[in-house]
Order: sequence, then C-alpha cells, then structure tokens
Amino acid sequence: MTEHLEQILSQLTQPDNAIIQQATVQLKQAFKDPAIIPALCAVMTGSQNPQIRQSAAVMLRMRVKKHWKKISPDHRESLKAVVLQAFQQETEHTVRHSLSQLSAVMVKHETPDRWPALLTLLNQSTHSTNPQDRQVGLLLLSKVVESNPEPFKPHYRQLLQLFGTVLQDLNNPTALYYCILTLTAITAYTGSEEMNLMRSLVPRLVTALKHLIKADEGQASEAMEVLDELMESEVSIIVPHLAEIVRFCLEIGADASLSDSLRVKALSCISVLIRLKSKAVLKQKLLNPILQTVFPVLSAAPPPGEEDPEDEENGEDDNDNDNESPKHLAAQVIDTMALHMPPEKLFHQLMPLAQGCLASQNPYERKGGLMCLAVLAEGCADHIRTKLLSSMLQTVCQSLSDSNQVVRSAGLFALGQFSEHLQPEVSKYHAELMPLLLGYMSGLNQAKIGHVTKAFYALENFVENLGDDIQPYLPTLMETMLSALSSSESLKIKELSVSAIGAIANAAKEQLVPYFSPVIESLKGFLTDTRDEMRALQTQALDTLSVLARTIGKDVFSPLAAECVQLGLNLTDAVDDPDLRRCTYSLFSAVSTVSADCLVPHLPAISTVMLLSLKSTEGVKAHLEEDKQFVLLDDDDEEEESGAGDTILDDDGDNDLAVQDVAGFTVENAYIDEKEDACDALGEIAFNTGVAFQPFLESSFQQVYELRDFPHEDVRRAAFGAMGQFCRAQHKVWQASPTEENHQALHKLLGVVLPCFLEAVRAERERQVVMGVLEALNGVVKSCQGEALQVPGRLAEISHAIRDVLKKKTVCQDGGGDGDDDDEQQAEYDAMLQEFAGEGIPLLASAVPADTFLPYLNELLPLIINKAKSSCTVADRSFSVGTLGETLHALTKVQGGAGVAGRLSNRLLPVLVSGVKDSDPEVRNNSVYGLGVLAQAAGPIVVSDYPMMLSLFSNLLAKESDRRVIDNLCAALCRMIMTNFECMPVDQVVPALIAQLPLKEDLEENKTVYQCLAFLYSKNPSLVVSQLKPIIAASNHVLGTKDIDEETQNTLLLLLRDVAQRHSQEFQGAVMSLPAEQRTKMTAVVTQS
Repeated sequence: MTEHLEQILSQLTQPDNAIIQQATVQLKQAFKDPAIIPALCAVMTGSQNPQIRQSAAVMLRMRVKKHWKKISPDHRESLKAVVLQAFQQETEHTVRHSLSQLSAVMVKHETPDRWPALLTLLNQSTHSTNPQDRQVGLLLLSKVVESNPEPFKPHYRQLLQLFGTVLQDLNNPTALYYCILTLTAITAYTGSEEMNLMRSLVPRLVTALKHLIKADEGQASEAMEVLDELMESEVSIIVPHLAEIVRFCLEIGADASLSDSLRVKALSCISVLIRLKSKAVLKQKLLNPILQTVFPVLSAAPPPGEEDPEDEENGEDDNDNDNESPKHLAAQVIDTMALHMPPEKLFHQLMPLAQGCLASQNPYERKGGLMCLAVLAEGCADHIRTKLLSSMLQTVCQSLSDSNQVVRSAGLFALGQFSEHLQPEVSKYHAELMPLLLGYMSGLNQAKIGHVTKAFYALENFVENLGDDIQPYLPTLMETMLSALSSSESLKIKELSVSAIGAIANAAKEQLVPYFSPVIESLKGFLTDTRDEMRALQTQALDTLSVLARTIGKDVFSPLAAECVQLGLNLTDAVDDPDLRRCTYSLFSAVSTVSADCLVPHLPAISTVMLLSLKSTEGVKAHLEEDKQFVLLDDDDEEEESGAGDTILDDDGDNDLAVQDVAGFTVENAYIDEKEDACDALGEIAFNTGVAFQPFLESSFQQVYELRDFPHEDVRRAAFGAMGQFCRAQHKVWQASPTEENHQALHKLLGVVLPCFLEAVRAERERQVVMGVLEALNGVVKSCQGEALQVPGRLAEISHAIRDVLKKKTVCQDGGGDGDDDDEQQAEYDAMLQEFAGEGIPLLASAVPADTFLPYLNELLPLIINKAKSSCTVADRSFSVGTLGETLHALTKVQGGAGVAGRLSNRLLPVLVSGVKDSDPEVRNNSVYGLGVLAQAAGPIVVSDYPMMLSLFSNLLAKESDRRVIDNLCAALCRMIMTNFECMPVDQVVPALIAQLPLKEDLEENKTVYQCLAFLYSKNPSLVVSQLKPIIAASNHVLGTKDIDEETQNTLLLLLRDVAQRHSQEFQGAVMSLPAEQRTKMTAVVTQS
C-alpha cells in the first residue's frame, strides 16, 4: 500500500486538475483501509520527495485530529515512535514544520507524561551544542506547548530556565522566535511560583526582540504578542521593567523604516500599559518621552502623492479599524492618556507640543494638533469645560477656514468631538458655531463626499444637544435636510441627512411636529425599498425613526406605532444584515416607550429573533493556521469522514473547531453592536411591556446572563444593564399583582443578579463595564427598594462594594496596588466611576430604616467628605456635597431618619457651609441644597444653627449671580420655614424670598416653594396677603405650564382661590397690577372650579 499511497500523493502535486481529481477519489478509497496509518508513516519517513513527506505528515495530522480514538493502540504507539524518528532524521524545514504540527495534535490527545520519549527528545535537542539542533528542538517545543500548554505545567520552571539561555543566543534569530512563541503560550498558565523567573527574563526578552526585528520583521511582529500576553495576564511581571519596555516600544513606533504592522503593535503596547499602569508611567517620568515620540508620528505627512486614509475621497468610514496605521495608534495613545491620567499632569506636558503643531506652517502638523485636541475631549472633559473651552474652541473655529482641506476636515472632527463630550458649556457658543456649520451645509452638492461626511458629523453632534436653542436654526436645518432627501442624487448624502434629522429631533422634540409628515413619508419610502445599495440608508432610517418615537410626543407617534413594528419585522425577515437587525431592535424598544400595547401581539416573534442574535456566533472568525495547499484535501477528507459511506460513529464530534489550529478569534464589529443593542432592547421592552413579557423572561434572562463573560466589553456592559432591567420588570409585575408566585420569581432573579453584579464590581477589568454595573445596581435598588436588600448580608455587601470603589480597591482601578498616596489627582473617568458608586449611597439610605443603614453610612461618609477638600477638583467637590445632600434628602423619607440626620449634623454642617462659599457655582448650589435638606431631615436638632445659616444665606444672596444657586437658596429657606416655623424670622425672610420668584433654572423646586406658600398661608395668612402682588405675578408665570407638576398646580390653585374668596379686595388689587392679557388669564383660572 505504501507505494500506491506515495503514487497518489505524488499525483496530488501535479499541476493538472483532472489528475488531482482522480487522485483525490483514490485517496478517499485508501482512507477506508485501517492500514492507512502505518502506510502514511512509511511514506512520511521513506519517500525521497520532501513535498510527499510533508503531504503524508499533513494527512496523518488530519486523521489524528479527528479520529484519534479510532486508531488502534498499537498504531498509536508506533505513530508516536515514528513521528519522533522522522523529526530527527528530517532535513527540510517545511516537512519539520508539518511534523511538529502533527506532534502538537498528538499532544492534545496524549499528554506529555504519557509520551516520555517526546520529553526526552525535547530536552536533548533544546540543550544541544549544535545551533541547528536547538532551533529544530525549539520549533517542536513551540508547537507542542502551544497546542496544550497546561499539561506542561510541571516543566515550566525548567522551560523558563531554558529560555533564559536561549534568549541570549542572539545569533540564532529562528531559535529566539520559537522560544518567544513558547513563552507567549505558557504566560497565561504560569503561577506565582514562576513569577520571579518570568520577571528576570524580561530584559533578555526585549534584547531578543530587538535582534529579531533586524532579522525578520514578520516574525518579530508575531513575537511582539508576548508583551500583550504578559500585560493582559500578569502585568506585575512587567512593572519593574516598565521604562525599558516603553523605551523599546517608542523606538519601534518612531522608526518609519519599519513595517506599519510592527509600529502599530509597539504603539498599541504603550496604550495598554497606560491603561493598566498609568500611575507607574507617571511616577517613572515616562509621560514626556512618550509624548515626544507620539507627536511626530501623529503629525507626519503621508508619502508624496498619497493621503492619510481618513482624507481619501472614498475613505468615508472613519470607523473602519482594518487600516490601523501608526498615526491612528499615536492618536489612540493620547486618547488613552486622557482617559487614564489626571488632566493637570497631562496638559502641563502636552499643551506646549500641541500648540507648536497648531502654529506650524506644515498642514499635517496643524492637523496633528487638532487631532490631539479632539481626542482629549472625552477623557478630560471637565478640565477643558472649566478651564480651556473658549481658547480651544477658538482654535478649532479658526481651523474651519484653513486654506488646506486636510486641516479643515480635522477641525470638523474636533468640533464633533467637542460637541459630543463638552456639554453643556459648548452649546452656549451656538451663535458663533451654527452659522459656520450651516455655511458648510449650503455647499452640499459641490463638496467632496468624504469632507461632507465630517461636516455632518460636527453638525449632528452639535445640534443634538442644543435643546430649545435650536429654535432659530430649525427652519434652515430642516429645509436643507428635506431638500437633500428629495433631490440629492447621492445615497450617502441622503443617509447623512436622515441621520442629521435624528439629531435635530433630539434637540427640537415637539417643535419638529410641522415637519413630521414629509420626514415620515421619506423614511417609509427608504424602508420599503429592498435594493442592496439601500442598506446603509435603511439602517439610518430605522435609527431616526426610533429617535422620533422617543421625542416627537406620544400623541403624534402612537398612530404609527403598529405600522413601525410591522415594518421592522418585515425587514428582519427579508434582509440578513446585523446592522439592520440591530436598528429594528432599537425601534421596537423605542416603540415600547410610546405604545407598549402595539408590541404585545408581536412579542413571540420579536423575542425569538433577538434571542437568536444573542446566541449567534456569526461574525466570530477563527484564524486557522492551515497549510494553505492542503485545504482542498482537508475538505474532501472531512466529507469522506462524515459522509454516508462512513458508518463508524464519530465519537469525538467533527464540528468542534480544533483549538490547536486556531491562532485567535476576532468578532466583526457589526455583530458585537447587534448583541449589545439586542440586550439593551430586551431589557427596555421587558420593563415597558410588563406582565405580557413574562412568558419570555426566563429564556431571555438565560441568554443575557451567559453574555456576562463575553470577550467584548460593550456586550458585557449591555448584558449587565439588561439583567438590571429584568429585575425591575419583575418587581413591576409583582407590584401590579402581589401574588406569592410573583414575589418568589422576583427574589429568585435578585438572588442571581445581585451577587453577579457585586462580583463584577470587584473583579471586572474594564472601567466602563463596572460603571455600567453600578448604574444597573443603582437602578435595581431604586426600583426594588427594601426587596433588593432582604437577604441577610446583602446591604453589607453592596455598601462594601461602594466602599471599595471609593477606596480604589477594585481590579479595574488597578487594584490600588501602586501604593500611590497622591489620590487627589486622578483621571476624570476614575472620578466618574466613583460617582456611580457614590450615587448608591442615598439609594440605600432611602431603602431601609435609617438605623439599619447607619453603621455602613458611618463608614462611607468620611470617603465622601474627603472629596470636598479645597484641593480636590470641582467635579469631586460637587460630587461630594451633592451626595451628602441627596443622602440627607433620603433620610427625610425613612423611619428614624430625623434621629440619624441629627447625629450626623455636626460632621456635615461644616462641609456644607464651606461649600456655600466655594468659587464654583455648582458646588455652591449643591451645598445650599444640602443645608436645606439637613434642616428638613434633622428638624429641631439643628435649630441652634439657624442664625448662622440665615446669615450665610443673606450674604450669599447679596452677591450671587447664578440663577440655579438662587433658586436652591429659595427652596432651602422654604424647607427651614416648613420644618421649624417658630424659629424663623418670617417677616424678614419671606419678602426676600418672594422677591426672587419665579424660579428660573431649577424648576423642580417650584414644588417646595408653592408648598411652603400654602403652609405659610395656613400659619400666617396676613403675611401672605401682604406679599400678594409678587406672589400673583410669580403664580401667573407658572400656572398652566410645564414648570410645575399637577400636584403643585392644584396646591397653588387652592391657595389662590381661598385668598380670592377671603381677601377679595387685596386679591383684585394684585390682579389689576398685571398686564391686561395676564389679568384675564389669572381671573379665569381662579374663577373656574
């Protein structure tokens, strides 16, 4: 059989399809003979033709991979011996490579301790004095260890000692390469006992990589992954050598003579190190060297005659990550710094470099400067908003009229980033910015599409947050967009216009009603057109439809709700596209907020398609390490193996991807987005459809719960969010129908979800995910109140999780492990994470009796008060006093709250009083609110502090210019009056208070103010009557508007009607002082019953 087999394999290498097909049929036949294994072994060791020897090794590998259990024990043993013999006598590298892959597949089945001859060979060859033997031994070692790293654990120490020697063999780059690949494979499995050995290898590793780069950039690029592996699985190995690794990566990143893929890897390493160890990077003074390297890369001009990908006319999709370039990574390094470093430290060193670029004569340096400003906006938003906004905006606006389009495009990108991240302050510049942006829109048809895309990006992000300020621009904006929809030839411009209408709707809300019909007609037209080229436009149309559902008002949208659901379902049936499905889920979810009843009949169909999206592994690509020329045979082999001719049951299954052949997994972005949006939508639909969703809750929960460990953080975050929504949905069902069964279902759900949340806060590595978990946890506690805290110890666990975040003790906060005491300066996102945790304190306080929560509150308060120090950032000070205020407000509503508030008053008063004197209006505002609720919560206990508080407020009122602070000051006085009327000098306080009405900014406090006026009227009617003119004027301002809720409206009307009846003369006099139109309105309101 051996000769026959060699002949068949020889025919397979002929350049003639007919011969190959004939040989393939013969091969399939041969494979049915059990003697195929020894025959292949004979060919593999005996053939004179290396190509045939390699083919035999590959065939054996396929056979072993799929059918090891079917190979007889004798054949297995002889195969183990033959492979090693063949490996030792083989002289051709390609054949050796295939033999080592065959050995690797066998190690998957036969662990190393059951194959002692393999270990002996590895030991001899890797320690040989002959460099060639060492190289070959390391090739075999790398393949067998990569295929199954864990069983080699007992040999790790020995391997690491070997690597220490091999890494010094700098004249043998191939040996270095295989050595580093093996090290990469075992890194994730090493334990604490190997740490010191690993650590000592790092300097040698860096030197070896430098030599490998000179020898073979492709191999070096692959070997660089060892650094990723070290950082991801055990960053503490790297920390002692941080400076050395950073300098090495900077050298590569800066060297334009090296391949892009190598430079991208190096710069990416620096980003990861900043993300994981920003404190250490700062401490070791590496910020400046990194910036000095990154700026020239960021502002480099492309090669002559070329453009940067984002400036190319067809490079429309800025989100396309396939073309990652060194320039792209340089911007990412700055972005990562902004997200993970204290802004003060970063800006001090970065701004001089950015300003140098912005002032340059070279357009690419100006572009680099603008890209730098753009990527700072997200991570350093507070710092820019409070200290640098007007100068940075001026720079960006000037760039919009630059002579060079590359610079103008970068300016538009920066403006879009500012608009997205620097709210609300940036919107105040609408008078300067909107004319510039509308100017861009007027030349839509002449400009290049790539440039127009950036103009739309800037416009969308800017108008989306304008709110009522959009009014003067609305006619021009909608005229431009509707005209583009009806007359533009370009589908891309239509898509951009549809997207912009969504952004406009977010700001304009009901003001968009006059344009609703033409917009809806256009959208429907796009959604029913099934041509492939319409896909992107349809996706955008669905998105905008969802925005309209949420913004235009129930009355206007409800009549369309059922039709929208049907449109969405028709599209998911007709088109297989993850982006389109994602947008239909968002549409269903938006419709559930307007008209949940329309969804109910379709819930079986909707939940089925969404659960399929959650389960699907579509878009997950495994990168196979196959010898390309044998893929054909592999397919044929597989058909034969699983086809009808083969009656043996395949006991180990053909369909599982053999992991030893997988070099890695990637997931296409569209499928990640689809899973994320499916989670978000399922959660919202479950909550809004209530009891109708019950039949689908368990299956939905099961699928979502399994995504809590999904590789991509956006999906994990969405899964946690949906779990929180399911708990809230179940609680709502139980409240509507308080049966024992519903109660048990709620507690079963809470019993799984809350421990899962707490574990994620402790152990999840991504900060964004932990923020999402804390937000979901807060939502559950807010909705379910005491029900969420019934399990013994649950209150303690949640309080301790909050404490750990405030103390920076969680994994995503770098475990607090740098022992860095400089905790007042931190990255804004780290502060934001702590704010999410802090928001849980008042929620817990309102969920249980005050005395139950007091021991935990006592532990948490110092951590909050600590952030009110004058040396802390404005955001921290505002968060600190805001949290104190909200916690006191919670105590006003729970049993025992007054006693606890009284006990805390001595600690809290000085903090709040100091906050009232702060230089920042938001801190003053939160402190004034806090003092008001302290007076309300603690009642008589703080009466002795009233004179001091009144004097403080009086001084503040004399010089305060911020309207929100004044509104809160009025509300604080009202709370003091209602809580301790006898102790307030109302004759002096009330006229001063009423003179500040109506409230202008904090309209929620209207409730407090008008409640207080009604209270005063019951206690001291003559005082209210004496102030009737200003009271009537202020009331006239709010009656019949959205400024007050229904309950406040009724309180106010009862008060006014009673005054009109009992004190008609004074009332008439006050009404007569109003302008004629308002006089009629007031009279009508009071007289109608």
